[in-house]
Amino acid sequence: MDAYDKGSDARQGQDGPGGPGGPAGPDRPDGEADAAETTAPEADGAPEAAGAREAADVPEVAVVPEAVGTAEVAGAAEAAGAPEAAGVVRPAPPGTAQPPAPRTGVAALSPRYQVGAVVALAVVAVAVCAHIGMVFLHLAPSNTLTKQHGDVVDEWVFPEFEQNWKLFAPNPLQQNVSVQVRAEVSTADGEIRTTGWYDLSAEDGRAIDGNPLPSHTQQNELRRAWDFFVASHDSDDRPVGLRGTLSETYLRRIALLRLDRDGAAGPGGVVERVQYRSRTTNVEPPPWSGEKVSDRPTVRELPWWSVSAETRGAKSGQAGQAAREGGAA
Repeated sequence: MDAYDKGSDARQGQDGPGGPGGPAGPDRPDGEADAAETTAPEADGAPEAAGAREAADVPEVAVVPEAVGTAEVAGAAEAAGAPEAAGVVRPAPPGTAQPPAPRTGVAALSPRYQVGAVVALAVVAVAVCAHIGMVFLHLAPSNTLTKQHGDVVDEWVFPEFEQNWKLFAPNPLQQNVSVQVRAEVSTADGEIRTTGWYDLSAEDGRAIDGNPLPSHTQQNELRRAWDFFVASHDSDDRPVGLRGTLSETYLRRIALLRLDRDGAAGPGGVVERVQYRSRTTNVEPPPWSGEKVSDRPTVRELPWWSVSAETRGAKSGQAGQAAREGGAA
């Protein structure tokens, strides 16, 4: 039954069933009746349209301007009885506890692991600061600290952390230096034999040749060790200060490592003494320079150095002792 029947008190005039504002007027189809009622009327017909909606029990839709915030939009929609618009985020009521943010990094660990992480970071930070401080004192000009604790700084820096600035030197190296070593070996039968000369520089050259990524050891270990020795010894091969003694220890260690790798001692053999020598030749100048240099090599032969059990290492000493005991049995 139509809302506007004969017994109704609704107005039957311009906004009635037969009028243009009624539910099914002649000027619009039936499907447009609801759409027309929900739209805002014109300024001159606003009171009549409001009365028609009240008579038909149609809820009034609140029109919220664009400038109103999200909270006001939600409140207006709730007051008008309209469903909440999609995408409108309603703020939490006052006093509601917000969920805590998830923890990340060290804070996400348990207290026991947090303590361990803090201790590890502190140890690493102290070690890094100590190393940087030692290198700084090594490079800095002479001062009170280096005068009083220079030996400690040198023990820390040399030879592994020595700073070399020859890359920017105005006079690059103009000589080829070949470092060789030989050893006196105590065999498993109790005899003493002397090995031939092992050209350590040639071994490094063969390892580097054709290798796109040669190791730092192959390129610099032997060369820097020999430069360190030459700079810390006089012409009679006598050490000058603490650096000279350190350089000898460093060369002994390199000799033992290389000889062991080449199997110089043989099965059950033990290296008792080592001897170094160098062979230096001048690099030929270009033909257009007119410079004349000697092409004769210069040989420098060092005295024999005894190798202690501590230098050989516990593993090598135990192996040699076991071999001697087996031969005696």
